[in-house]
Amino acid sequence: MSHSHIDENRVFVPVRFGVVTVSDTRTLAEDRSGDLLVDRISKAGHELQARDIIRDEVDAIQALVRDWTARDDIDAIILTGGTGFTGRDVTPDAIEPLYDKAMDGFSAIFHRISYEKIGTSTIQSRASAGLINQTFVFSIPGSTGACKDAWDGIFLPQFDYRHMPCNFVEIMPRLDEHLKRSGGSKSL
Repeated sequence: MSHSHIDENRVFVPVRFGVVTVSDTRTLAEDRSGDLLVDRISKAGHELQARDIIRDEVDAIQALVRDWTARDDIDAIILTGGTGFTGRDVTPDAIEPLYDKAMDGFSAIFHRISYEKIGTSTIQSRASAGLINQTFVFSIPGSTGACKDAWDGIFLPQFDYRHMPCNFVEIMPRLDEHLKRSGGSKSL
């Protein structure tokens, strides 16, 4: 039984997203997973601040993520693709060392949702999430089904300020509290 709900007394707050497709073969014209995420971001009332396709290379992924997490106009980054076990699947290997804080619950919930759709095949994904420079960073599989499951089951409610009992939006202003104590800060 779910105890979550939308508090209609709260005002919706748009979140600013970046979407990255990690692929050696896709182009923007062929990027159905990226298109799905962009469409859902827009339909939910959020803002797309950046979109890119990048090759399955650790250094390139890390450089892009470092650049985007340093930007003041991006609150969350979704990387799609490169989460499997084959030799070119390196997205989690690239971003997990950059996490200031890992979000273990994301993987657990993603796999629970995915299990309902594809059964034990979900174990072939290394979906992960964490905070990098006060920016939410998510790594999900490149299939349109996985993108739909992650958006509909996790991102849509968690990036809605009205979602109760809690959501990502309400904690965003406090993500840098540790930096404020030590004198540094990324403006939100």
